[in-house]
Amino acid sequence: MVCLCFYFSLNNYFVIDGSLIGGEEKVMMKEGSVDDSAIEVSDKIVLIAVGDIMLSRVVEQKMMARNDWNYPFLETASITSGADIAFGNLETTVFPGNVVPSGSFAFRTDPKALEGLKLAGFDVLSLANNHMMNFGRNGLEKTLQNLDATEIEHTGAGLSEEDIYAPIIEDVRGVKIGFLSYSYAKEQSYDKTGEIYGTAYLDVATMKTQVEKLKQSVDVVVVSMHAGIEYEIEPSVAQKNFAHAAVDAGAELVIGHHPHVVETFEKYNDGYIIYSLGNFVFDQMWSEETRLGAIAEITFENKKISDIRFVPVKIFDYAQPKLAEGVDKEKILERLEIKG
Repeated sequence: MVCLCFYFSLNNYFVIDGSLIGGEEKVMMKEGSVDDSAIEVSDKIVLIAVGDIMLSRVVEQKMMARNDWNYPFLETASITSGADIAFGNLETTVFPGNVVPSGSFAFRTDPKALEGLKLAGFDVLSLANNHMMNFGRNGLEKTLQNLDATEIEHTGAGLSEEDIYAPIIEDVRGVKIGFLSYSYAKEQSYDKTGEIYGTAYLDVATMKTQVEKLKQSVDVVVVSMHAGIEYEIEPSVAQKNFAHAAVDAGAELVIGHHPHVVETFEKYNDGYIIYSLGNFVFDQMWSEETRLGAIAEITFENKKISDIRFVPVKIFDYAQPKLAEGVDKEKILERLEIKG
């Protein structure tokens, strides 16, 4: 029997304390990045996940004006950098170019912006989203090159079909955690040689096959899902169907983004589904909902999820998330109470 207890801690965390029963792979070893003050028991593994990271438009303008490419992450880096693995959805291509004006929906940022992601400790980024192909094959290729040069792993996009769907495997003290990413946007094309390039499409049958295959070589499977209806706080039927299928195929955790608002949280069979963590870094200051997001801290013990904590955040100055307080904090925590 599973006992799930809800309580508030003194450090702005919402805690779900669960006594729970029961292509080519890319492998990344991570050492020496555990925050001992936050992780007291060595057999615990902590995964931090955030929502949409957009480093273009006004966000880039703010970084340039301050001459500080770390600016968006200064208030939250102490949280994200202390994890064994930090994961997010990068909704921006990365290569030098003209400043993208406010109102444009073609997102690009300078490679210097990756300095902030490194400061914040991000290890794995999902590129499976509806903006990764804003500048075609050239933009994607340069983004992949710049991420590789910065030694940030990525999944969900590539210059070949094999790379598009290749998982990332992080090995943390002998525990292998595999990541797969998918987007509702079917953005795949053929280059002059006939090779497919683009992002991983959110197809249930394809995903199930890949999760089942990955599960044979890892201890934990995490599926990233870029889907849903923008600005809706409840997940769509398509989101639920995809996420449930991922868990049924063997995923322990599904992490959602794209709606730009925080959506609900569900326990489904043997897995957990966070339908949307909302915006993490974005310039959508035009509504309170799009300024709010959540950092998820997932703890694994004995290769199982033992604890999930949510840290509500709110975006200030068009670019910088800070810990949410008062009614903003309470609203996000209430929405993230477990369902199922």
